[in-house]
Amino acid sequence: MRPNENQLGMVMDLNKCIGCHTCTIACKRLWTRGEGMEHMWWNTVNTQPGKGTPKDWEKMGGGFKDGTAQPGHLPTKEEFGEAWEFNSKELFFEGKGMKGKLEIKGDQPDWGPNWDEDQGGGEYPDNYYFYLPRICNHCSDPACLAACPRKAIEKNRENGIVTINADRCRGYRFCMSACPYKKIYMNQQAGIAEKCIFCFPRVEKGVAPACARQCPGRVRFVGYTNDMDAPIGKLIHEWKVALPLHPEYGTSPNVFYVPPLAPALLNKDGKPDAKKSRIPDDYLVSLFGPDVLDALETLKSERDKRKDTGESELMDLLIAYNWKDMFGGFDRDPETIEWVKDPV
Repeated sequence: MRPNENQLGMVMDLNKCIGCHTCTIACKRLWTRGEGMEHMWWNTVNTQPGKGTPKDWEKMGGGFKDGTAQPGHLPTKEEFGEAWEFNSKELFFEGKGMKGKLEIKGDQPDWGPNWDEDQGGGEYPDNYYFYLPRICNHCSDPACLAACPRKAIEKNRENGIVTINADRCRGYRFCMSACPYKKIYMNQQAGIAEKCIFCFPRVEKGVAPACARQCPGRVRFVGYTNDMDAPIGKLIHEWKVALPLHPEYGTSPNVFYVPPLAPALLNKDGKPDAKKSRIPDDYLVSLFGPDVLDALETLKSERDKRKDTGESELMDLLIAYNWKDMFGGFDRDPETIEWVKDPV
């Protein structure tokens, strides 16, 4: 499939993400509160290195090989992490709050969508971790679309957003198997697959996706990936510091990441080694491909330039002094829009 001339995308600056999950809650409150969606988190923020969600998703396969969509492991609800039921009703409404404590009812879980938060990797004193927010990548060549026998996966020609046509979907889950990022969920109640829709009803009205607009850290840049007047286009094409996650999967994802910088490793005498980062280069290459090394050098160079001269266009872009400038024109206030409410 040829890339759209007008492809919406997102750039996430991993140096600014604090793992607060505001993006996740914004998405959950807006899109995944319906029946059968309890376990769904279209937006997730996991700790790297970690198993992520679904558990060990990077080992589940999918994507393309020789131009053909590959079947991978079909993630289960348990691997995503089921929604837990708490005893909140007893505590808050049945008078047991002063004596009881908040607990999970029933069988105790051994995994959840953010189970290994803040664990990370490395050995003391050079431990490290960083947060990796993920949504559907709205790929230019979606493996989910190629794998669906019902043609229920659709890619909008005007903005490149990938959606699932609920009227055509029959819940075969070939899309879940083929997606190498495992960002498609099965709604057992409705019998259909569901996923991030890039907040297209908001985008059509000029409003940025909820996860981006609600982010307090100004992590997410939104816009058309070829818009060189917007930060997203400059970060991807001019500065080349925004890179796709696992480009080797062959789907040409349209969510990009500014890779994380880290403190230097400590020598045996406790002094930092300026030539070695606490986050191993090999690990970052495994996530973002070999171009990540050049991106890191550019980030370091521009950071030092800013420190020495007080000037750096790249640092100004990433700092994002004015949040409206981050959204490539999708900065309309949602309160100014008369939204059509769900009649149910």
